Amino acid sequence: MIFKDNKVYDIMKWVVTVVLPALATFIITLGQIWNWTAYTVPIGATIVALEAFLAACLCISASNYKKMQALEKEK
Repeated sequence: MIFKDNKVYDIMKWVVTVVLPALATFIITLGQIWNWTAYTVPIGATIVALEAFLAACLCISASNYKKMQALEKEK
């Protein structure tokens, strides 16, 4: 997946590196504070798994973009 617009990539990178980790931490912490342990750990783990998947997609996209840039410079 190569993003055609840097703004979309930047937003996705911000979501993956800031929003999702903060959300997972917030949910797990509240679950511990309020003793909501039945669902908070699975929800937090799901968010972290989604974060890892999206981070991998972003890394692949960035790698493909760099390869394309290198090929265009060779022309």
